[in-house]
Amino acid sequence: MRNFSARETEWLLELDGIELASFQQRALALVIDGCILAALFLVIWAIVTLAFLAVQLGVGAAQGHPLPSLQQIITSPPFNLKVTDPEFIEFSHSEISQAFFDIVVPILYFGILLWKGKGRTPGKRIMRIRVVSLVHRHLSFWHCVERALGYGAAALEGGFGFVQFFIHPYRRCAQDRLAETIVVTERSYRAMQHKFEHPLIPDTNATRNAPE
Repeated sequence: MRNFSARETEWLLELDGIELASFQQRALALVIDGCILAALFLVIWAIVTLAFLAVQLGVGAAQGHPLPSLQQIITSPPFNLKVTDPEFIEFSHSEISQAFFDIVVPILYFGILLWKGKGRTPGKRIMRIRVVSLVHRHLSFWHCVERALGYGAAALEGGFGFVQFFIHPYRRCAQDRLAETIVVTERSYRAMQHKFEHPLIPDTNATRNAPE
């Protein structure tokens, strides 16, 4: 696009007066999503573990090798477990698994679910709040991924990115500022949608063109 367009101004006027979500609603939604994400981690880790064990046992049996001991299994990739004491096992992530679980999975979780949920992750659905773009009527996949990356930016600031909620006039945290979004209550969002779908004042052009 070579020429500037102010189409987002119309969308901002529609958002004017919408109710913003409270800090408690947003914090609880993040906690709920964090619990779901932790459960997802366990499921993925269990699947990888079972798949690895199946492959190891299958290859060993095919080659006629004796079954590996538990210590041999847990000290080999992808587990990389360091056994320092028979009663204590220290888990040491490889760099690839560390990046996957700490970066890729959270970004995909918040990015995809926010995109598919049209501004709502499971936690936000439960707390009845929604993420809304200040630029577009609908959140694109990239905007959702960008906002997911904003959580990392907020955390890297020592948590100050989340404290910006109390400083910014429109309760925007670091992730909101990065992705140009706000978080509103579901009730006010639906009321806004209903208002524009059923205006109190009919369209004058449609009235004039109506057959008599």
